[in-house]
This record gives sequence, structure tokens and C-alpha cells, in this order.
Amino acid sequence: MSKSGAPRIDVPREAPARASLVLASLIIVAAVANLNLSVANVALPAIGKAYDSSQTALNLIAVGYSLGLAASVLYLGAVGDRHGRKLLLLLGIALSIPACLLAAYAPNDTVLVLARILGGLSAGMAYPTTLALITALWAGPGRTKSIALWSALGGGISMLGPVIAGALLERFYWGSVFLVTLPLAVVALVMALLFVPAHANESAEPVDDLGGILSVLLVAGLVLAINFAAVPDQGALVVGLVVIALAAGAAFFWRQRRAPNPLYDLHIAGRRTFWVAACAGIIVWGSMMGSAFISQQYLQNVLEYNPVEAGAAILPLAVMMVLVAPRSAKLVETRGARTTLLIGYAFLFLAFAWMLLFWGEDSSYWQIGLAYVLIGIGAGLAGTPSSHSLTGSVPVRRAGMASGTADLQRDLGGAIMQSVMGVLLTAGYASAFSAAIADSPESKDVSSQVQSELTKSFASAGQVAQQHPHYADQIVAAARHSFLHGDDWAYTVSLAAIALGALLIFFMFPHRDAERELLRRYYTEDSASTATGRPN
Repeated sequence: MSKSGAPRIDVPREAPARASLVLASLIIVAAVANLNLSVANVALPAIGKAYDSSQTALNLIAVGYSLGLAASVLYLGAVGDRHGRKLLLLLGIALSIPACLLAAYAPNDTVLVLARILGGLSAGMAYPTTLALITALWAGPGRTKSIALWSALGGGISMLGPVIAGALLERFYWGSVFLVTLPLAVVALVMALLFVPAHANESAEPVDDLGGILSVLLVAGLVLAINFAAVPDQGALVVGLVVIALAAGAAFFWRQRRAPNPLYDLHIAGRRTFWVAACAGIIVWGSMMGSAFISQQYLQNVLEYNPVEAGAAILPLAVMMVLVAPRSAKLVETRGARTTLLIGYAFLFLAFAWMLLFWGEDSSYWQIGLAYVLIGIGAGLAGTPSSHSLTGSVPVRRAGMASGTADLQRDLGGAIMQSVMGVLLTAGYASAFSAAIADSPESKDVSSQVQSELTKSFASAGQVAQQHPHYADQIVAAARHSFLHGDDWAYTVSLAAIALGALLIFFMFPHRDAERELLRRYYTEDSASTATGRPN
């Protein structure tokens, strides 16, 4: 408080003391979450064989981590703003250790899904806090550069997950991929304890716990409803989940309009530089994560890459993200977030169009690698401006809201896009395989139980092929064709989402000068409301 009794306005310095060590600590903390997020994709074929899992179960294993993170990130971001970001950071890293162990030694795929969700909750404590601390501790161009490094290295490390997981799967069982982050978690815990400041512009406002619970129900209901949409005989469950999501969404909106200290400030969220950037980021990160989810299965199931080859195939994406993202920070400063976002979107659109047209049963690696290069450039260009606009649109005391939204755009985007693409893959695969069975001369000899196994997933079809060696070649060929049919559905819808996102940015996001003027106006409004003690 100032001597006059008004709240003190905390303006972050250009950089904190020991800035390099602080930023390194935050990036390593984020790396734990990023690696845990991405290691499962390469192991999905092996997990499917181990548990005879359905495609829906594999979808949930892949999306479980994003689900746990997306469902909790807004609530936990507000908790960190109020009770201490460093404390939440340390708790999240500590919880990630038992979550990884439970996933590695899960006795069945149901427990594995639950372990992935628990891991996502641990990341919900730690990951959003890293960006909140960058927002609170840096200012000006220093903040933009720090966000660019955080975004680039975080995305690059995430894409290294499949490479590391593939190498482990060559020598060890599938559960080893979930143990890879344990040493890094210990390093992150020590560095965060030593170098991250204990307090940085935390809020004194109470946390809206009811709003937090409603946000969890909203995201969880939505993501689970999408995942079960293609499962036979689960219509009642899907309807129930949709009702929960809609009711929680309506109640959350009502609560945030009336709560004295809302979890999610809808006045701030209504700013163009905030909500358009959030929507743009959802599509960018969702497309990248969805493509990784589908492509790892495609490389192993259709092209018969081994896990090491499949993991290494995605390296161009990681390399391009790391190279491009720092340059996108300069582009944001010179040309504005709108132009940078649109260029990134153009590369993403080209990538998915390429996958739709040129990824088939006999694609060579240059066709695979080029798509990954385009995705890496697109995500590298678009990731920084979306995060930069979010954090620049809020007061420092609401850093948790901005970082929570920045993480939500990635994790909710990943959860939704992976779920949608997974459902389309499941439905397209089942539809194509059912048609192949109907057209086969031996269709009358295929029992309903065998047909159910063949259409359940590629892994299940592989097991049926082993049980019926005389028809093995036909079954495998039909499974590959059916998988390609399903992934074409997924890529087509992704192209539509990217096109809609680009139109939203083009028409709704302000040009560079208008954006800077808006951000200056928001800063003035926020400073005035803080000085007088009035809400925005």
C-alpha cells in the first residue's frame, strides 16, 4: 500500500536479478510438462498391443495429460496468483513424480488414462506458473524475448519427446517412456527452489473456488464428450457429458459476471488482443499436437517405421520451431502480432494440405519431413505472438489469468483437436474397414465378434491377422487403407479449422499500430483501476 492508502502499482523491471538462471529454471520446469505431454504418442501402438486397447482408449491415453492440464489450468493459475507462484511450481513438479511412476507401471489402460490425467493436473500447477512468472518478472522487449525462448525451447523439447521415447522402446518396455522425465524433474525442483523468486506481484484477492470447480467441469465434460462420440452404444454418456459441459459453461459465465473477485475477468477476456489471440493459439497448438498424435500412429502402422525411426522423423518440426520462434519475436516487434500470426497460419495450412494429398501407403521420408518442417515454421511463427498478445493485454496482478489462458490455448487446443482428430480417425477407420469386409467374398465367414475386433483399432486388427495367418495380408492391407481413410477425415477438418482461424485473425485482430494503441490504453486503464482500488 502507498502512504495515501491506495494499492501500490507493481510494474515489473526489465529483467529480474540472475535473469538467465531464473529463465533457465522456468524453461526446465516447463520441459518436464512438455516431455510428459509428448512421450505417449510413440508408445501408442505398443500400448494398444499390450492391452488390446480400442482406438478410443488410445485416444484417451494420448489426450489424458492435456485434459488434466486444460481442466485445471485456469483454477490453478488463480491459486498461484493468490497463494504464491513459486509454491505452486514446486508442488506441481513434486506431484509429477508419482504420476509418472503410476503411468509407467499401470496394470491396465484405464489406470494409465487416470495416471495421465493426474500428470496433467501436476502440470496444471507448474506449467502455467512459468509463464505467469515471466510476465511478472520481465517487462518490455525483455519479456517478448523471454516468451519467445520459453515458447521455442518448450515446443522444441516437447517434440524431442517422441525421439527419446522411440529410443527407449527399442530396448525397454512401453512404460519406460513415462520414466524419462524423472531425472529432469529432480533438476527442475532444485533449480526452481534455488533461483526462482519467492514472490512476484501476487494478488491479495481471494480465489473464486466455485468458478474454478465450474471451469474444471466445463473443460472435462467437453473433452470427454468429444472422445466418446464415436464409441458405439455410448450415446447416453455423451449426452450426459454434453449437458454437464453446457450447464457448467452457463454457470461459469454467470458466476464470473457476478463474483466480486472473478476467477476469469470477462472484461479483460473481451479485449480483442486477448480473445482473438486465445482462439488463434488454440488452433495453432491444437493442430500441432493433433498432427503429432495421428502421424506417429501413421508412421508405425502404415509405413512400418520402428519406434526410433518414427520418433526421429518428427525432429524437423522441433528444429524449425527452435530456429523460427526467436525470429518471430523480432517480427512481432516490427510488423505486429497480426501479420506474424497470419504468416504462421499460412505455413500450417500448407502442412496439412500436404499431409492430406501426399501422405499415403508408400510415401518417402522427404514427403514426411517436409510436412514437419512446415508445421514447425508455422507453430514457431504463431506461438510467440499469441502468447505475447495475451500477456500484454492484462495487468500484472492478473498474470495467472494470462498464463492460464496461454496454457489453456495449448492444452485445450491439444485436447480438443486430438479428440476431434481421434474421433474422426476412429470413425473413418471403422467405416472403411466395415466397407472392406462387406465387399470381401469372405464377408459371410466374418463373425460379428471378429468384425468388432477388426474395426476397433489397427492394433486389434493386427492381432486378428496373427490369429488367422491365411488372411493376414488381406487384413493388414485393409487396416492400412482404413487408417489412411480415417486420417484423411482428420486432416480435412484440421484444414477447415486453420482456415477459420486465419479468417478470424484477418478480420478481428488489429494491425500493428492499432494493437500498440490498444495495449497502451489497456495499461492506462489497468493502472488507473489499481491506483483507485476499483475493478476494471
